[in-house]
Amino acid sequence: MSLKSSNKIETNRYELVVEVPGEEFKKAIMSAYRKNVGKLNVPGFRKGKAPKNIIERMYGKEFFYEDAVNIVYPDSVEAAIKEAGLEVVDDKIDLDVEEVGEQGLTYKVKITTKPEVELGEYKGLEATKLIAQVLDSEVDAEINKLRERNSRMITIDDRPAQDGDITSIDFEGFLDGVPFDGGKGEDHSLTLGSNQFIPGFEEQVAGHSTGDEFDIDVTFPADYGAEELAGKAVVFKIKLHEIKTKELPEVDDEFAKDVSEFDTMEEYKADVAAKILEQKNSINDEDVENQLIDQIIGGMTAEIPQCMIDKRIDENVRDFEYRLQSQGMDIETYLQYTGMEMDSFRKTFEEVAGRQVRVRLALEKIVKVEGIEVSAEELDAEFAKMAEKYKMDIDKIRKMVPSDEIEKDMAVGKAIDLVKTSAQISEKQAEPEDDADVGDTADE
Repeated sequence: MSLKSSNKIETNRYELVVEVPGEEFKKAIMSAYRKNVGKLNVPGFRKGKAPKNIIERMYGKEFFYEDAVNIVYPDSVEAAIKEAGLEVVDDKIDLDVEEVGEQGLTYKVKITTKPEVELGEYKGLEATKLIAQVLDSEVDAEINKLRERNSRMITIDDRPAQDGDITSIDFEGFLDGVPFDGGKGEDHSLTLGSNQFIPGFEEQVAGHSTGDEFDIDVTFPADYGAEELAGKAVVFKIKLHEIKTKELPEVDDEFAKDVSEFDTMEEYKADVAAKILEQKNSINDEDVENQLIDQIIGGMTAEIPQCMIDKRIDENVRDFEYRLQSQGMDIETYLQYTGMEMDSFRKTFEEVAGRQVRVRLALEKIVKVEGIEVSAEELDAEFAKMAEKYKMDIDKIRKMVPSDEIEKDMAVGKAIDLVKTSAQISEKQAEPEDDADVGDTADE
């Protein structure tokens, strides 16, 4: 293979002219013959035994050309792109065969390449980091979540039902003395105060005891979905079978021992506070990084091909599908529930995908400008870390994950570190409302 020419025809688009010598193309023709001969019936020869020249005499010398082109094309175009020093960002490549025959093959390809990037300032940038604080109420909230997970249900038979209780009831609704559709239920579990039923219903169940049978007078809202009931006064006949309530464990040293490795509640609370603080600090560090990155991509210049954003959207959609699958749902079911078409669903990723592409391009440019490299020792250490994380043999990890991709990611990580270490970061005490929401951190 030889690269005859490489010409830029428009922004991020190149046209390559590639030549495959006659001897190399003849070998591809012979490979095409071997691939197809077993499928051909030629008079006078057993199936699969007809000589190549006989087949060409019957069908023409061009008979094997298309398959031969397909055989030499992948390696030859890859070599041509490498020789031209280009980086292709789209799998769709336009191919145009100019000359083909035993004397060789000449073809043109049009490819989309990674855009040229011009950076603005990326050193000495300014950012503000919030200094997190942990409130007692946040610690209490985390502990209460754990109390909820360790609660137990107890049956109540020594008092009437009250707000927060879980009742089991039979009910039947009557409009003008006549039962109406959808107004009947048996052994229905109803948490009082949950507003599961129409206004006034749950409040009138409260105050009654197990075994009571009674009537409830309520009026359906004027905007109720069933037109025949909207705004109508009805009577529900109720039988209260059971009252249960949730019993939470006491917040004491015994609880701390049950849910953690600590012996006292004071120690456990301190650990919960430390975990909340660690998470807040991590979020605030990420916010600083985003402030810096926003400045970098705001100052960069690049005409980004839409195909790069589309590929990133593909990746984001696949990640979303994997998360759905882990929850026992597929993307088709999700789209049905949300009433979305795939095209409109993909558009929801457009903005974030565009940012992700810009960030990656900017950081890769910093890697190039700064001459950032990843040593063999650093790469080995990263593979060892991955092997430990996934509990796999390191050689299997190396086969599964291309080392050049890992190396690129590590170099980009170094670029981020360079930007952060050169930045001027001021600190500001966070107000409670400035702190990001904190999820479950008080795990046993």
